[in-house]
Amino acid sequence: MKEEALALVRGVPDPVQALNRLREYLQAFVLRSFHESEAFRPLAFVGGTALRFLHGLPRFSEDLDFSLVSIDGYAGKEWMAKVKRDLTLAGFAPEVTWNDRKVVHTGWVRVADILHEAGLSAMPTEKLAIKVEIDTRPPAGGSCERRIVTRYVTFLLQHYDLPSLLAGKLHAVITRKYAKGRDWYDLMWYLSQRPPVAPNLPLLQALDQTQGAGRRDALAWKQLVQARLTALDMRAVSEDVGPFLERPKDAALLMRDNLAALLG
Repeated sequence: MKEEALALVRGVPDPVQALNRLREYLQAFVLRSFHESEAFRPLAFVGGTALRFLHGLPRFSEDLDFSLVSIDGYAGKEWMAKVKRDLTLAGFAPEVTWNDRKVVHTGWVRVADILHEAGLSAMPTEKLAIKVEIDTRPPAGGSCERRIVTRYVTFLLQHYDLPSLLAGKLHAVITRKYAKGRDWYDLMWYLSQRPPVAPNLPLLQALDQTQGAGRRDALAWKQLVQARLTALDMRAVSEDVGPFLERPKDAALLMRDNLAALLG
């Protein structure tokens, strides 16, 4: 398995793109390990990585995000321990940590040597890291589906449907205190889909949970996004997302006028 990962990046001239591919291989490995642990009975896969694995978003991602949809069978610490065993058996040198002291349980998978062996780091001790986050108290209203996915390896995922994933992205765009280029690129992708994707409004109304009851109306999401759009530094947004795109030049599409037109 380790040789398969290294083979992915041989001959890739751009080290940033090589790093993206290598990280994504390890993400798929973690997801398969979770599948084998039956983690996708209580968990739903969410976020930008879910959008890429399930719907072909042409953007690489760094983290693996999940929402807890059932307490039955939840065993985050045990799942992460299995990830470590699986990676070790596959020839990697993993370091795995787990923190369940907060509402969002957080794990880290750090793999030593792989960056050096792939020619992406001069330091043998530099580690490739993947963050795993599980929201144990997500807002109510998400709608789940199940699908078999093949990306390097094959596994079964339980995940939010596309309208629920859009609701999560809109929540981030509207409430995040700083502008994250990946949020705005993903939103541009959603808004350009045909037929159009409508957000899961009951889930989006979770704005009440983070912003205070009655302060934001999910029905007015386009106006709320437009208000954030007017204040964006579009150059900073494009520069932030560029390194994560399959086609980095597509970052130039992130223009205020383009987004405004998609919002209608």
